[in-house]
Amino acid sequence: MAGTTGEAPPGRFLIPASLLMSDFLIHTILDQATQRLAGLPTARRDAELLLQHVLGRNRAWLIVHSDDTVTPAQAAQYESWILRRAAQEPVQYIVGEQEFWGLPLRVTPDVLIPRPETEHLVEAALERLPESEAVRVADIGTGSGAIAIALAVSRPRARVTALDLSAAALEVARENAAAHGVADRVWLVASDLLAAVRGERFAMIVSNPPYVPGGEVLEPQVRDFEPHSALFAGAEGLDVYRRLIPEAAEALEPGGWLLMEIGHGQRAAIENLLRGWDDVASVDDLQGIPRVVMARKAIDR
Repeated sequence: MAGTTGEAPPGRFLIPASLLMSDFLIHTILDQATQRLAGLPTARRDAELLLQHVLGRNRAWLIVHSDDTVTPAQAAQYESWILRRAAQEPVQYIVGEQEFWGLPLRVTPDVLIPRPETEHLVEAALERLPESEAVRVADIGTGSGAIAIALAVSRPRARVTALDLSAAALEVARENAAAHGVADRVWLVASDLLAAVRGERFAMIVSNPPYVPGGEVLEPQVRDFEPHSALFAGAEGLDVYRRLIPEAAEALEPGGWLLMEIGHGQRAAIENLLRGWDDVASVDDLQGIPRVVMARKAIDR
């Protein structure tokens, strides 16, 4: 904790001398934190969210108890978290959690932070997965396990093979699968795409692969903290799709579905890669941007 007199070292978050250690009022430290994060567009929201996690309370509680105090230990933890956020580290990595499909998931810098846009992929997959059949699904590049776990929770008879090149990511996914009671139906496999399960057959393959073009400029909190192997995929962002689509054609059962998240402006190129597939279609996100492309393996293939 910074001292209560003098000036704070560069970049430090200073608790004013006028506040005694017993007088860390919630509204005061929230205001200070918001000022410290003033360069971020989500400054107030981030300050509130971090304090909620420090205290184990929700936003409504913070509002009602704004004149309550926090302990010195809580203030010290909050200070360290605000410093990390001021350096543009994502809130999700600081608190170690992100909600996806209504499920709290552990996240670390070894995995991509699950985005709300990816829920469109889950929704489209569930529309095509029967509730009463024990179908096999493969999730390629599972990361935190978000997609695989959401599907397994929503379809209790589905068996999901979740694949990823990163052993560290698979450990995070393993923890999340266990936390949500689906570890017995989500098999985690170290694999480059489908290489480790060659010869197996699936009713559906889903993937949120790397699709950012190599030269694209990303926000610092993405560029500097999230794993580049889960983001970038060659000059056009299409390198993984070019490998994934032929492998999926081999691994899917006839009539099986392939669903993939895509980047902005990539729909036409990916639909071109899906020539020879049936029922090629896309799903837009809430901003009207094509977010998911899906296709069905021809019955006679």
